[in-house]
Amino acid sequence: MSPDRNPEPDDAASPEDRDYSLRAVDRVCAILDLLQQSVDGISLNTVVEATGMPKSSAYRYLWTLEQHRYVERDEETGLCRLGLGFLGMQSRHLELLRECARPWLEKLRDDFGETANLGVLDSDRIIYVDIVESRRGVRLSASRGDRDPLHSTALGKAIAAHLAEDRIRDVLARSGMPRRCTNTITSIDDYLTELASVRGLGYAVDNLENEADGRCVAVPLLGASIPAAISLSAPAARFPAKDVGKAAKALLEVAARIVNRPRAHTDNGGNDIV
Repeated sequence: MSPDRNPEPDDAASPEDRDYSLRAVDRVCAILDLLQQSVDGISLNTVVEATGMPKSSAYRYLWTLEQHRYVERDEETGLCRLGLGFLGMQSRHLELLRECARPWLEKLRDDFGETANLGVLDSDRIIYVDIVESRRGVRLSASRGDRDPLHSTALGKAIAAHLAEDRIRDVLARSGMPRRCTNTITSIDDYLTELASVRGLGYAVDNLENEADGRCVAVPLLGASIPAAISLSAPAARFPAKDVGKAAKALLEVAARIVNRPRAHTDNGGNDIV
């Protein structure tokens, strides 16, 4: 574009007088802010009411964001939530981590007969990037792309235990600590005490804290390029507390194998992926 059609901003103008905003970008940011603040997802009508956009325009914005994986839409409820696209520059690392972890998750599922999960920290939530479901009729499992709180999940605790305290406090301040079950930890101080225990043990437990009838044990993937963890989850009646230690030992062995994958698995720059 020629200079006369793309003039430089007026440097003499004060910052208060300058307005370089674009309406379309403002609208996208408004939608993303709504998605970020939502726990369960937002509807098309929510976007319309919050932004004042015509319904047809709001739909086109959501549809476009969905095509670029910045929005995921639940086929059953129609609710939209933040998508995997926000892992951004880490997306290649994430996919390679998933490829490396997949056979080990399958082995955990086969050895224990329960669901194995790979989760990462995305903003203030845990997102499930891979799940190998139990073959049993009654099982405890999420769906790939589902998001869960940091404070009530074993995956969240395993990851948070190795984050700086100020980051943990910031995440919990944004997400809150809603009581999901009777056992859910809802105090930041109690949560930090729990994380100290996790660091000492090497593994984290969701003891009927995220689901009333579910128990889960997780270990972090220390050394991975992304804050990540793996877990085993099952109905509590089939996964008693006395079996947690055995599951944790198996998870720790698998985690070590995942992060110590041979150096042949590198990115184009020769850097280790995990």
